[in-house]
Amino acid sequence: MPRCAPLRLPLLFATLLAACAAQADGVGLGTLDTREPVTGTKVPAAIFYPSREAKANASTDIGPYTVQAQRDAAPADGKFPLIVLSHGHLGSMYGHHDLAAELARHGYIVAAPQHTGDSYDDASGAGTDRALLGRAWQASAVIDALLADPRIGAHIDAARIGAAGFSAGGYTTLLLLGAQPDFDLFPKYCAQHPGMPELCDRPLPAKMRTFDTPPPTVDARVRAGFAMAPFSILFDADSFRSMQRPVFLYIAQKDQVLAPADNGLRIRGLIPNLAGFAEVPGAGHYVFLPPCSAAFAKEVPAICTDAPGVDRAAAHRDINAAAVKFFDAQFKAKTVAPVQSTGQVKNEL
Repeated sequence: MPRCAPLRLPLLFATLLAACAAQADGVGLGTLDTREPVTGTKVPAAIFYPSREAKANASTDIGPYTVQAQRDAAPADGKFPLIVLSHGHLGSMYGHHDLAAELARHGYIVAAPQHTGDSYDDASGAGTDRALLGRAWQASAVIDALLADPRIGAHIDAARIGAAGFSAGGYTTLLLLGAQPDFDLFPKYCAQHPGMPELCDRPLPAKMRTFDTPPPTVDARVRAGFAMAPFSILFDADSFRSMQRPVFLYIAQKDQVLAPADNGLRIRGLIPNLAGFAEVPGAGHYVFLPPCSAAFAKEVPAICTDAPGVDRAAAHRDINAAAVKFFDAQFKAKTVAPVQSTGQVKNEL
């Protein structure tokens, strides 16, 4: 990618500097550890960021993933919006690495926390407020830590912070924007839908509430949210009364885990400032996870196998492009080109 040459005129130079900041040659990758103060739990996070030092085709193998980013490459000059990216139930901080890298390539810093108590290596808080509220507290703690980080913090524009997430991470995104969950709706839903996979096919914790007066989950710094197949059975019409920030809602049409009629489609009409809606036709819940390697697909076929006719790679090109377009519209003062669909998505505004 050609370098940008400086100009002498101050206004033109400032304009060019802003444009160059978004034209990083590659994606840098780092990690950060912080502590969430309400529960005192340690929260690790992966950090993706624009980098001129990183090679455009650099990749890093991490567990079952090939991440399109270069470890510890120097951040690009300039200030960038920050997106906190929340994984789903029992996921990991690299679980949406392709979306994180795509956002970084387009001039965003992305912080992906690994939610202690609700991750692949620690399910100790699942089904309780330590996860159902703690996820949002953890996301806010990661924002705090990253803004204070001596290496990355200076490159973050604190006035431009958004959130994105999948499944329980989509729910987390809505919490950060001000949605209020009602835990009593969980057992009621399971009484009506016994055996629903991952929700009601096992007993709920005997004690879901462990905090008498939990702090709020809303984070006023988070100004927009991109929610993918959000876990939504804890929300009703009252849940969104104080939520005014823009939201893009994305669902899987044939979601077998979070039935659209009970989740995404139901809250679609309840969200006050819905900026956009899309669905992946014919797809199940896990279409939002990146395409799996052959070895990983053999190990966990349930989350790697799509219905006939669903092209996960093509769907991700649409999903990732929609996320970039949405956040560009919220955080960047420029005209955003329409997303060119591959046919793996149905968009509605």
